[in-house]
Amino acid sequence: MIVQLDALLFQQLAATTELTGMDAYLVGGFVRDIFLKRNSKDIDVVVIGDGIEFAKKFANQFHEKHDFAVFKNFGTAMVKTADFEIEFVGARKESYNRDSRKPFVSPGSLAEDLSRRDFTVNALAISLNKNNFGELLDPYNGMEDMQSKVLKTPLAPGITFDDDPLRMMRAVRFASQLNFEIAAETFEAIQAYKKRIQIVSFERITEELNKIILSDKPSIGFQLLHDSGLLAIIFPELMAMSGIEYVHGRGHKDNFIHTLQVVDQGAAATHNLWLRWAILLHDIGKPPCKKYTPGEGWSFHGHEDKGSRMVSKIFRRLKLPLNDKMKFVEKLVAMHHRPKVLAEEGVTDSAIRRLIVDAAEDLDDLFVLCKSDMTTKSEEKLQRYRKNLDRVLELVKEVEERDALRNWQPPVSGEDIMRCFDMSPCKLVGEIKEQLREAILEGQVKNEREAALKYMLEIAKSKGIQPLLSIEDMLK
Repeated sequence: MIVQLDALLFQQLAATTELTGMDAYLVGGFVRDIFLKRNSKDIDVVVIGDGIEFAKKFANQFHEKHDFAVFKNFGTAMVKTADFEIEFVGARKESYNRDSRKPFVSPGSLAEDLSRRDFTVNALAISLNKNNFGELLDPYNGMEDMQSKVLKTPLAPGITFDDDPLRMMRAVRFASQLNFEIAAETFEAIQAYKKRIQIVSFERITEELNKIILSDKPSIGFQLLHDSGLLAIIFPELMAMSGIEYVHGRGHKDNFIHTLQVVDQGAAATHNLWLRWAILLHDIGKPPCKKYTPGEGWSFHGHEDKGSRMVSKIFRRLKLPLNDKMKFVEKLVAMHHRPKVLAEEGVTDSAIRRLIVDAAEDLDDLFVLCKSDMTTKSEEKLQRYRKNLDRVLELVKEVEERDALRNWQPPVSGEDIMRCFDMSPCKLVGEIKEQLREAILEGQVKNEREAALKYMLEIAKSKGIQPLLSIEDMLK
C-alpha cells in the first residue's frame, strides 16, 4: 500500500534521506492516526543510522521557522514547527533488567525497532525513501487489527508487559481513547503481570490516568483497570467503592458503577481535566463512611467531608499538583451534595446566598458535577431530580443578580475593622467580621459598604467598643 504524503514537510524529509544516505521512516502513533483520521502534531521518524545527525541535516535545510533541540541522553533530536513536533531517533533494539523499565538500547534494524513497539497498531511504518516513498510497512498485521478495533502486542504479550509494565496502562488508555477492545490473550497477560506495574513511577501512571479521564468515555478505561486488577494496585480508594454489601437482604448501590456513569455524563459536559477529577472523586469518601442501621438501611453520612479530606492523600500519592487544582477538587467534593440537599429540602434565600458565596468562582462547575451525579433507572425520578436542581439554579441566578454575590468579598474587611477601632489583629476582629458576614448572608444587612459599616458599629457597641473613626471617615 502506498500512502499519499503530500505535505512539503515529508518531501523535505525524503530529500534528507538522499542527502545523508540514511533510510528513514514515519512510525508509531502518527501513522496509526492517518488511518484513523485523527489529527496529530507529534511525528516520530526512525532513521537507520544516526538519528541525531539526520535531524541536524534536516533542520539545516528546513526553510520554515522552527526550533531544534538535541537530547543526547536519549539519543533523540526534535524539530518544532508551528504545526508539528518531529522527533528523530536511530532504529534500536532493547533488552530489559527486571527491576527497571529503562531498557538497554543498541542500534538495530527497522524490523527490530518495530518489534519493540507496544501494540501492532503502533508498529506501522511509512517509507520516506526515494525508491519506495509512501510505502506502508506492516510486519505485524497492524492494519488488520486497526480495522477490527483490537489491541494486540507485536511480540508475545507476556514479554511485552514484563519488559515495560507501563504498556499495560497504555493498553487500557488506548482502549478508552480509541474505543478499541483488548485482545483476550493480551488482557489475560495484563491480569497475569499486573504486579509488575509497581516498578513504574506514579508520574508515568498518572500521565496515562489523565488521558483516560480525558477520553470521551472514561468508564471504558476504569472498568478495564478494575477487571484487570491494576486498579486495586494503583488506586485502592477507587477500588474500595466496587461491589454491593448486603445485610438482612438489604444492599446499597454499587458506588463504583455509579461513579463510572457519573464520569461519563460529566465527560459529555466538560473537557476540564480537574473538574473531571472532582467528578471521579465525588463519592470517594463513601466506603469509609458506610454504615448499616437496622430498620433504616445503608447510609453514607459525612462522605462529602471525608472524601474532601482524602483528596490530598490521593493527589500526593499519584504525584498530581498540590496547588489550586487540588484545592478546587477538594472544594467540589466537599460541596457536591449541597445543591441536591437544597433541591430536596426546600430553599431559602439565605441558603442560596451561602451556596453562592462558598462556591464563589466554582459555582458553575459545581452544578456541572451535580447534574452529572444523577443516575437512576427511573425516568420519573430522573425528571424530578432535574426539575428540582433547575429550580435551585434559577434561584441562584435570581439571588445573585439581586445581591451581587458572585465572587463575593465582604464589603467591610478585617483591615477596615482594625482601622475603625484602632485595633491590632485579634480574636475580636474575627468575631465582628464573622457576625457581619452572617448578617449579610441571612439578608439582615444589604450587601453594600455603607450598610455594612453601620451594622459593624452596632456590633461593636454591643461589645462596648468605641470607634476611632466615623462612617463618613471610613467612606472617604
